[in-house]
Amino acid sequence: MNYYNEFDPFAAAWLRNLIADSLIPKGDVDDRDIRDVDPKDLKGYTQCHFFTGIAGWSLALQLAGWPEDRPVWTGSPPCQPFSAIGNQLGTEDERHLWPTFFNLVSECRPPVLFGEQVASAIGHGWLDDLCHDLEAEGYAAGAVVLPACSVGALHKRERIFFVGHAERTGLEGYQRDEHQIDQPGWIRQKSGRSATEAGLQSVTCLDGKRRLIPVEPEIQPMVDGLPNHMDLIRGAGNAIVPQVAAEVVKAYMAIR
Repeated sequence: MNYYNEFDPFAAAWLRNLIADSLIPKGDVDDRDIRDVDPKDLKGYTQCHFFTGIAGWSLALQLAGWPEDRPVWTGSPPCQPFSAIGNQLGTEDERHLWPTFFNLVSECRPPVLFGEQVASAIGHGWLDDLCHDLEAEGYAAGAVVLPACSVGALHKRERIFFVGHAERTGLEGYQRDEHQIDQPGWIRQKSGRSATEAGLQSVTCLDGKRRLIPVEPEIQPMVDGLPNHMDLIRGAGNAIVPQVAAEVVKAYMAIR
């Protein structure tokens, strides 16, 4: 059984319609604020999705071939505290909900966690805090910045995609590509397997930057195209591109 948490009533109604039409796995839609969710409320659920929007992560799991009975949590905390078009209050913004989400993670300890955030959050120390929190709870944490154009979309939309694994095996040992886009702190460099051995490709996008992207060989990066009008579509919620998220999930499944 799936659990979907979504505070926005429009998106929550959309989720219920998706479930009714069997477009996403059956589950319960909880439209409470995540700050009102108690760990005990999550007992019995195999897959839990937070900040669900219109189920982008659920679709990504389906695209990647993740079994419906395999436990997983997903969550893309609000981007407004870190977005370039916002006030950029960072961790001082009341919508900075990673600590609330993490409290649920630390109490319930899901075996694997996938999530996403705007790339500009790196400059606010968000990713460093996330990795510190997860590693303090015994999770191996990894992250990568990927643009939507890496899967053929006509817009750039760079996002941090992160993974938390409850055992300290399988995700450690990635080496950072020296030609990769330089964003300090976005990934923990450790000795061991190279990115190539881990199933990631170092590719040159048409904006001239090189990125580590877990994609199939036929998927080519495109241009920075359509601007921010997609941000204005309310129904997009956190607006992850499921096809990009699916490649992150596939890369994880390839080593786990």
